[in-house]
Amino acid sequence: MDFLMSGLAACGACVFTNPLEVVKTRMQLQGELQAPGTYQRHYRNVFHAFITIGKVDGLAALQKGLAPALLYQFLMNGIRLGTYGLAEAGGYLHTAEGTHSPARSAAAGAMAGVMGAYLGSPIYMGMFQALTEIGQKHGLVGLWRGALGGLPRVIIGSSTQLCTFSSTKDLLSQWEIFSPQSWKLALVAAMVSGIAVVLAMAPFDVACTRLYNQPTDAQGKGLMYRGILDALLQTARTEGIFGMYKGIGASYFRLGPHTILSLFFWDQLRSLYYTYTK
Repeated sequence: MDFLMSGLAACGACVFTNPLEVVKTRMQLQGELQAPGTYQRHYRNVFHAFITIGKVDGLAALQKGLAPALLYQFLMNGIRLGTYGLAEAGGYLHTAEGTHSPARSAAAGAMAGVMGAYLGSPIYMGMFQALTEIGQKHGLVGLWRGALGGLPRVIIGSSTQLCTFSSTKDLLSQWEIFSPQSWKLALVAAMVSGIAVVLAMAPFDVACTRLYNQPTDAQGKGLMYRGILDALLQTARTEGIFGMYKGIGASYFRLGPHTILSLFFWDQLRSLYYTYTK
């Protein structure tokens, strides 16, 4: 049941944030490996990107890829949040004295993130026809192209997100700012987690987006980057340190609300379930 509630919470958040994912991806690929000032900027900022995509490609383009995104979120975050929830319910995130352990929380978040992201990676690559084409062209292994490269991003993001969320909830409960069962407790913790995860993930997010979108040879090997470290180094060398945070505004508008909504929905669904099954 934990996995089902986790997947539903992530899908609920995805419906609202998928347009932000479309905008973020386009902004991150803009001017790829080109020095600042040497290319035409189609999107000046997040809001300009929204307007431009809506005008040029139509409003439906802002929800492009929604179906595979929902499937990916249900699978990836269903496993990730479900696994973390089981670890939390089993008491593995607390010390022998019963206090919350940020280190254990971060480790559990990282492991849960790796499991979810690796199993969900083929869905991230595309859906149905795309999966068939990738499988026929590059074999079964091709469905996981870029998956290992994306794991550092997932480890950093998942551990930061879940550790910050649990630690903030624990701290606010100790300070008695909100009652332990208040929805405000989960909402504030999710907001803090949203800021932390965007700052931690932005460079890896840029590199991962470029790894997945780079052209490949006949064997499915990337033609531009050898891996996530190479993508980070090339981006920093060519576009500067700010190139690694390209599209951070769009990243926050997507990851921030998605983190807030998914963690809030997840927490509230679990609270309702445990309340009515006791």
